[in-house]
Parts: sequence; C-alpha cells; structure tokens
Amino acid sequence: MADSTQSSVISSSHGLPDASAGQGSPSAGKDAKLSLVRDLIYWRDLKKSGTVFAVSLLLLLSLAAFSIVSVVSYLLLALLSVTITFRVYKSVVQAVQKSDEGHPFKAYMEKNVTLSQESFRQQVDTALSHCNCILKQLMRLFLVEDLVDSLKLAVVMWLLTYVGAIFNGITLLIIADILIFSVPVFYEKYKAQIDHYVGMVREHIKCAVSKVQAKVPGVAKRKAE
Repeated sequence: MADSTQSSVISSSHGLPDASAGQGSPSAGKDAKLSLVRDLIYWRDLKKSGTVFAVSLLLLLSLAAFSIVSVVSYLLLALLSVTITFRVYKSVVQAVQKSDEGHPFKAYMEKNVTLSQESFRQQVDTALSHCNCILKQLMRLFLVEDLVDSLKLAVVMWLLTYVGAIFNGITLLIIADILIFSVPVFYEKYKAQIDHYVGMVREHIKCAVSKVQAKVPGVAKRKAE
C-alpha cells in the first residue's frame, strides 16, 4: 500500500502521466475517430482510402441504378454466398484431411459485438445536442433574428432549387463522395495559392455585405448601437 502511494506521488511530482488517465474518455474516442476519417480522406494509407472510396462509390452508383431494397438484398445475398461457400469448403477440407479445426468463423463468432448502454447513451446525447443546435439555428434564421443571415439562407435555398432541378439526391451524394476524397488532397497540395484567392473572394463578399447592411435601416441602426 505504501509502495503504490509512493509511486503515485513520485509520478505526479515528476510530471509523468498516469497510465489510467484518459482511458475510455469520450474525447479520446472522438479524437481517434476524427483522426481515422482524416487519414482516409487525405489518403495516408492508399489501400484503405482506395477501398473505402471504391466501395462507397460503387454503393452509391448501385443505388442510382436500383432501389435501396434491391441493393441491400444483393449485398447481403453476396455476403451470405461467400460465407456459405467458405464454410462448405472448409468442411470438405477438414473431412478429407480428417482434421478437427472446428468452425472457420469461430474467432469472429467469439468476438463481442454488442453495443454497451454507456456507448449508446453517449451517441444519443451527442446526436441530441446536434439536433438542438440545428433547431435553434433554424428558428433564428426563419424568424429573422438577423435579416442578413436570413437573406443569405434565402439565396442558398434559391440556388438549391436550380441544383435540385439538375441533379437528384443520389447524384449529389456521388458528387459529394468524389469531392470528399479529392478536394482535401488537392487543397493540401496547393494550400498557399488557394488561401490567397479565397482571401480575395472573402474581402469582396465582406465589402458587398457591408454595403447591403448600410442600406438596410434596421441593420445599420443595430450596428451603430
């Protein structure tokens, strides 16, 4: 007991991190997920990123050509065909070789895939927090708390009507998937040039917004106060 107390005091005095600290914390799990997503979209591992990009693009293209019920059914049928074929193959091999290796998927069957209540509650709390934030923003925009922000939303919705007339939802998801796996890498390579031009565009937009705010009486009065 004295040894454990002394070791903890020594570690704290020397600034050594406690091995138990930070284990299983929600922030650590979120940082790990963000790091994994960042590595995928920045193609840190070509094999993993290529696999995820190919599978996601193939799935979206399948949804564009077939109904979601058909796509899910075909995917599950293909997976079931692979597992059944492999199971029969291993059974035949074991019968011929007279070996007793057991079920070929035994290692996977013994894994714990259940979702803990704590993890489920954390995900629900996170989703609820995001939903509440979105609802507050929507109320602020649609009830015109800030006239300029509401006008910006109106312009975006007006532009989206033209986008929706050209593309459907699946096509937009396909384009988004391609952009997610291409734009970050392109930006990382030409960051200096892009930041320069984006800064110029922001200055022009800022000047235009300032002119609009100056011409709107209510907004100009609020800014003066």
